[in-house]
Amino acid sequence: MRPFLLPAATLAACLLAAACTTPPPTTVAEVGESRPGSGYLNGYLARAELPDSLALLPPPPAEGSAALAADGEAFRALTALRSGPRGAQATKDAVLRFPQAAGHFACALGVDISERNTPHLNMLLRRTLSDAGLSTYKAKDKYQRTRPFVAFNTGSCTPNDEAALRKDGSYPSGHSALGWAWALVLTEVAPDRTDALLQRGRAFAQSRGVCGVHWKSDIEAGRLMGSATVARLHENAVFKAQVAAARAEVADARARGLVPPAAGCAAEAAALGTSTGLAP
Repeated sequence: MRPFLLPAATLAACLLAAACTTPPPTTVAEVGESRPGSGYLNGYLARAELPDSLALLPPPPAEGSAALAADGEAFRALTALRSGPRGAQATKDAVLRFPQAAGHFACALGVDISERNTPHLNMLLRRTLSDAGLSTYKAKDKYQRTRPFVAFNTGSCTPNDEAALRKDGSYPSGHSALGWAWALVLTEVAPDRTDALLQRGRAFAQSRGVCGVHWKSDIEAGRLMGSATVARLHENAVFKAQVAAARAEVADARARGLVPPAAGCAAEAAALGTSTGLAP
């Protein structure tokens, strides 16, 4: 194919990847779902390539330990925020279905993320979600830790999810793993937004404590698994090519003024106590 026939963003992505071969897939049909009809896509990594959470993490805090007492204190402090704007943001952060989930890091990135305008970026988020989330399951299945809203007999910020959450181990947090993985991957896509993206990744993980569905130690262990997953992803050629393509899309989106709604970003920043860095 002659270079001048390629769209500008695709050509830039090829140049950044140092190879102008077939672009990484951007559609559900090409990638496939991890479970038909689930809406969750296959990740970049085969199951055998995922980091081993059982080998990497210590057991969850034992009964009577100082660490478990700290978990209880954090539960009380974080769930006390649920009735205000921080709780509303935590409820939003619980949603992992796309297209809604594409917006979680849009304000921190400073670019509107969509399947239409940033297909590579959108696919990067969808596939790394699966990789990071699945990386937690060896430890989850082994320890089957009871979630805090069950242990304290309270509700959560997502009542419709509670039946499923009761059957799913609390340690480590899958949401925290994928949120931190997203933050790390997006810093490669937009290095100039590193501080905002990492702040958002931390807050996204903390939202699980605000919702009362994860202990502090679950969240910390989840972030470790997110980091381990991204380290493994750097050996995957398709992932690296998609990062390059997403980087080109972000540059193009900025040039076109495709930014997330200012009002929504202002509300998010107020809830999280951060600055969006975007014009009002």
